[in-house]
Amino acid sequence: MESSSYELNAVSSWEYLSLFLFRPLLAIIFVLSLLLLGWFLAWKLVLVHVPLVQEIFGLRKKPVNRKPENRRRLTQFYNNLDSQSSVSQW
Repeated sequence: MESSSYELNAVSSWEYLSLFLFRPLLAIIFVLSLLLLGWFLAWKLVLVHVPLVQEIFGLRKKPVNRKPENRRRLTQFYNNLDSQSSVSQW
């Protein structure tokens, strides 16, 4: 009879350990993982595009230099064709 009461006490001590240690620890880990997932999604979807956040974290891209209009031979060629066709129409 004493062995059966000892087994009941052993089970109850595991239940207490589970109740007071494992469950709160798992709850804290679960909440922190949800917070980290939410922060990651907010960062990727919204915060990266906010200019203030870009400036703080150094994410602002360098200004894009526009290409000159007459940068190649083909543009000069087509511009010459356009000018010749407009002159020939007069």
